[in-house]
Amino acid sequence: MKHYILASLACMVLSVPALAQQAADAVDPETAAIGTVEAASPEIAAALKAKAAGHPVEAQDWMVAAANPLAVQAGGDILRKGGSAADALIAVQTVLGLVEPQSSGLGGGAFLVWYDGESGELTTLDARETAPLAATPRLFLDDKGAPLKFFHAVVGGLSVGTPGTPALLEELHRRWGRTAWPTLLDPAIRLAEDGFTVSPRLAGMIANDAEKLGRFDSTAAYFLPDGAPLQAGAILKNPAYADTLRRMAEQGAQAFYTGPIAADIVRTVTGAEGNPGVLSALDLAIYQVRERAPVCAPYRIYQVCGMGPPSSGALTVGQILGMLDHYDLSESGKDSTESWRLIGDASRLAFADRGRYMADSDFVPMPTAGLVDPAYLSERAKLLAGDDALPEVSPGNPEFDHASNWADDRSLEFPSTSHVSIVDQYGNVASMTTTIENGFGSRLMVRGFLLNNELTDFSFATHENGVPIANRVEPGKRPRSSMAPTIVMQDDAPVLAIGSPGGSRIIGYVAGAIIAWADWDLDVQQALALPHAVNRFGTFDLEAGTEAEKLQSGLEELGYEVEIRDLTSGLHAIEISADGLKGGADPRREGIALGE
Repeated sequence: MKHYILASLACMVLSVPALAQQAADAVDPETAAIGTVEAASPEIAAALKAKAAGHPVEAQDWMVAAANPLAVQAGGDILRKGGSAADALIAVQTVLGLVEPQSSGLGGGAFLVWYDGESGELTTLDARETAPLAATPRLFLDDKGAPLKFFHAVVGGLSVGTPGTPALLEELHRRWGRTAWPTLLDPAIRLAEDGFTVSPRLAGMIANDAEKLGRFDSTAAYFLPDGAPLQAGAILKNPAYADTLRRMAEQGAQAFYTGPIAADIVRTVTGAEGNPGVLSALDLAIYQVRERAPVCAPYRIYQVCGMGPPSSGALTVGQILGMLDHYDLSESGKDSTESWRLIGDASRLAFADRGRYMADSDFVPMPTAGLVDPAYLSERAKLLAGDDALPEVSPGNPEFDHASNWADDRSLEFPSTSHVSIVDQYGNVASMTTTIENGFGSRLMVRGFLLNNELTDFSFATHENGVPIANRVEPGKRPRSSMAPTIVMQDDAPVLAIGSPGGSRIIGYVAGAIIAWADWDLDVQQALALPHAVNRFGTFDLEAGTEAEKLQSGLEELGYEVEIRDLTSGLHAIEISADGLKGGADPRREGIALGE
């Protein structure tokens, strides 16, 4: 039996019940714009209602879970025709860059975790943006040596790093592709030329960011036509993006990193009025995707594997789970303050190590193995043995290959990112988190796509009390990230692909969903929908309007400060078993799962 969530629902409201209702409503195919439902069916409506009720999507051969239905449909079409997960990922990403431009695109970067169904090997690819060669540790300091205010640095050219996403897409195709490269760009090209329906989420984000989007003419002309923000339901065309993709279809990623496109990127960055950057043609021409060793940490009967430095994601998730492996969370359960005390303080301890040690290991010595060493995590886990909140946390002393002394980092990381999970009929599994950092990145638009502001993921300060900060800016360096694309393994086989956007809260979102799935016997959709409780630096963030609010008084009695707030993760996951595939999409956003 096939189970579908039709991925061509672009004009959606964000609540899951409304998704189900929209699928049940008939749509006239003669008047529907590209990206709307061609014909409603009971099967489609039932699948959407199943999501609303918390049921996963089930399939046998392949599955895609991502942040926008149009992108999911593009990937599903590729898989249905025999393409690989790598092929589908290229189609998904290029469509996401069009319909969800605030979160990812050609002007950004990504991390990929890949399981090869034939060889059984796990590979991680780093397509993080790099600091320009002309950047110095003083890039984000003012004339007096004080750090700039965050958005003074973000908006404009100063924050733009060398994009990595186009190079990653080409590398994906070179290694694991089965479908002709131009074919994979066709869905995004067609949507860009014919137009797509602006979703409520995109419209809302444009309205909220109108002042910054209006700073640069080309960006304003696209998102604020006639001076007003685009409205949900509007049909938006992007011929410049179609032209960029056509050039890439003909010439590969070289068309992006050299020639007219590269020249326009450099001209836009260095000419950004009021806040020019230092990106050069050479920075683009020499960019390379790097293969890194996966970081894996044990949890229960599993190995939780992900991206190592310059990402802090796999290390910090691995540390949290490695400490919690010494405690039985299944006994206390998901509604217990005792469970969340353990999770919260394990996270605080892991974030203390993150702030001290984690950065681009090509530039600073990293105790990568030591941070997830079972003996080290066992010692750190002993700190959780009390019955109330830890009064304070500090970095530990993992085994280190090099003597080093670093100061604690306080860099910011904002949550506009996207995650894609894909499984194909050949047994390949892809987990990719992709970003341009802050919503709409630097707000600079070139040839139909936005440029990132990833350089603001570096620490603005270079030293603390004379001690250098590991994540400071350096030429060619990749800023630390919290992106945590993850593949959970059992007996050397993948059983779960998962990841999320959310800035540094990504770590808590991913760790929490894995705990819910592994310890609390929730299916993959229920695990993604579980109310969030996240603690990074001492304050417990509880998700507003959910059952998590009931934890407030108990956590406060344990000594925590508590803040009730919106926590809009974008988790997308696929569970893999002998019985088939089960997919889930975070109900907080407009993403879906699709499979057959």
